[in-house]
Amino acid sequence: MKLLVIEDEHKTAAFLKKGLEESGFVADTAEDGEVGTYLAQQGDYDLIILDVMLPGQDGWSVLKTLRLRRDQTPVLFLTARDSVPDRVHGLELGADDYLVKPFAFSELLARIRTILRRGPARQPATLWVADLEIDVQRHKATRSGRQIDLTPKEFLLLSLLVRRSGDVLSRTLIAEQVWDINFDSGTNVVDVHMHRLRAKVDDPFDLKLIHTVRGIGYVLEERA
Repeated sequence: MKLLVIEDEHKTAAFLKKGLEESGFVADTAEDGEVGTYLAQQGDYDLIILDVMLPGQDGWSVLKTLRLRRDQTPVLFLTARDSVPDRVHGLELGADDYLVKPFAFSELLARIRTILRRGPARQPATLWVADLEIDVQRHKATRSGRQIDLTPKEFLLLSLLVRRSGDVLSRTLIAEQVWDINFDSGTNVVDVHMHRLRAKVDDPFDLKLIHTVRGIGYVLEERA
């Protein structure tokens, strides 16, 4: 598997390259957006790790350029930009995942392998699980044709669950994706927001999609 790291911090790029190669990948690096875009279009990569704040051309522009040119190479954003609007924007542009710095390399590796296991087919802009429909670009969610009114964080939380449908997601992983990497696991913010999300997504319907996995976290899936 061949990966491209587009990261302007030289030490971070070198650390990623070393760690990825020790994990069995071939890794190239680029330290600005323009070079990264050029390599991405020429190198036939299996996955791109992309920073947002880059000289020359920022990560948003790099991803937008690739998608406009119908390049569907999976992209994982790895960035210090940790606000909810930034995460939503990255996913709406077509990113496959979003990990906030500082990060644990073991988690980055796990996310890379998860994305690669999905294969070359990308998820469409509209996602479905049972009668639940998520329109990522229009920021809309409906169930059985009925629109669900969600806050930005609730939409990001639901989008994460739908994109990872069938995967059990830990509270820590959910918190890092929807809030930030420094989440205090002693609080119940994930459980509180999940309760509110269930009230909107599941409670009005007979078929329940969001399930608790005791001691671990949550999974969204259709169960008989």
